[in-house]
Amino acid sequence: MSLLEVENLTKSFSSGRDWLGRRTKMVHAVKGVSFTLERGECLAVVGESGAGKSTVGRMVLRLIEPNSGSVTFDGIDVLATKPKQLRALRQRMQMIFQDPYSSLDPRMTIKDAVAEPLLVHTDKGRVTREKEAVELLDKVGIGSRYLERYPAELSGGQLQRVAIARALTMKPSLIVCDEPVAALDVSVRAQVLNLLRDLQEELGLAYLFVCHDLALVEVIADRVMVMASGEVVETDTTDQIFANPRQEYTKKLLAAIPVPLPRDAQGNRLVAPGKVG
Repeated sequence: MSLLEVENLTKSFSSGRDWLGRRTKMVHAVKGVSFTLERGECLAVVGESGAGKSTVGRMVLRLIEPNSGSVTFDGIDVLATKPKQLRALRQRMQMIFQDPYSSLDPRMTIKDAVAEPLLVHTDKGRVTREKEAVELLDKVGIGSRYLERYPAELSGGQLQRVAIARALTMKPSLIVCDEPVAALDVSVRAQVLNLLRDLQEELGLAYLFVCHDLALVEVIADRVMVMASGEVVETDTTDQIFANPRQEYTKKLLAAIPVPLPRDAQGNRLVAPGKVG
C-alpha cells in the first residue's frame, strides 16, 4: 500500500459575487487529480502559476476542503476523519510553507517556535521539550546562539531551516513542501535543498514537493507530476521527464529552464549583439 493515495481530487472557487450576494463565476482550480506517493519518495508537482499545485498540497492536508475526491494516508481516509482524529493525524503530515517570515510567530523565540508542537500535542515537560527542540535545530544547522533570538533577527535561509525543524518535531512520515526555496536568495537555495534531501535519506521522509522551477526538481525529485490548468498533464520518473517528455506542455516547461552558457546547434556560445563572447 502506498503512503498516500489521491483519487479524482477536485476543487472550485467562486470568483466573486454580484450585488445581491449571489456567486457569479466558479473557477475550477483542480480537476480530477489522482496520484500516489510511496514511503521515502519525493514526488514533485510542477507547472506554471495558477496550475493548481499548491491547492493540491493543501487539500492533501485538509487545509482546504475539496469538492470531491478521496485522500488516503497510510490506509486512513483523511477526508472522513473527525476534527479530533484529524488533529492527531496531522502530527504525521506536516507542511513547509513558501514564506518562512509569515509561517513563524514573530513574538516567539526560535527555540519556543520549534518546541510549540510538543506543547500542543504531547504531555512532555518543559525541559524535555526544549532539549528536543535544540536537537532538531542543531540537525538543520541552526547553532545554539540563535535559540533565544526572534524571527526578525534571522535571514530567510535560517528561518526556512527553523521551519523545517518545526515540521520535523512530531516525526512525520509525509511533508508537503510548498515552494520551500522560492522566497530565498539563489545562493542559499542549494543549501536548503541539500538539507531536505539529507533529512529525507536519514529519516525516510516522503515529500510532496510543490515547485515551478524544474531545475530544482531535477535535483531532489524521484518522480514528477506536471500540472496545467488544474489537471495532470504527465507523470513519470524524473529521469524520463527530463530525457524524454511525452507531452508538448512538458517540453515547453523544460525549454524554459535558464541555461547559464547557451550554445547553438554546433556548440558555439550564443552571444548577444554588441557583446564580447
